[in-house]
Amino acid sequence: MKDTNKTEELKIRRAKKMMLWFGIISLSMSFAGITSGYVVSKERPDWLTDFEIPQAFFISLAVILLSSITVHFAKVAVQREQNSKGMALMVATLVLGIIFIYLQFLGFSQIIENGYYFTGSESTITTSFIYLVVLMHMAHIGAGLISLLVVIYNHYKLKYMEGKTLGIELAATFWHFVDILWIYLFLFFYFVR
Repeated sequence: MKDTNKTEELKIRRAKKMMLWFGIISLSMSFAGITSGYVVSKERPDWLTDFEIPQAFFISLAVILLSSITVHFAKVAVQREQNSKGMALMVATLVLGIIFIYLQFLGFSQIIENGYYFTGSESTITTSFIYLVVLMHMAHIGAGLISLLVVIYNHYKLKYMEGKTLGIELAATFWHFVDILWIYLFLFFYFVR
């Protein structure tokens, strides 16, 4: 009976990880499609070639990299049952995620201060693409923050004991994905103008 339960747990664990990876691959394809549209649209005569990435986006890159480090060590601490250290690192990751979103909105305000708008007569296809991509990414950061809140709650309730750490493993994997996605998007906007 005990072996059957372990086998069933392994199947569930594997299925949940595969579902996450299926979602990550689907999201990657969506962003690849949008960035491909950006590349194709660069040939338009009204494309902005002098657009500068806002300073807040540079800072957000550092913040998201730091959050990837904190979530990794949070997962390691929880797996080693270092509960208070794991909790502190998860909360730090959550705070860094919130700071990241704040910096994205600050970046939007810097874009507007430079005279570029999302809609209206002053808008351009260039800025519309940038707003769309950044807002889509922020929505996924929001999903990551929700998963972090769930993991923090579950950890507080001591649900990640005795090697049962699937929740934090999945949340950390998704968080790393949105971090890597922002690095890709940032570098894409930096080099493809």
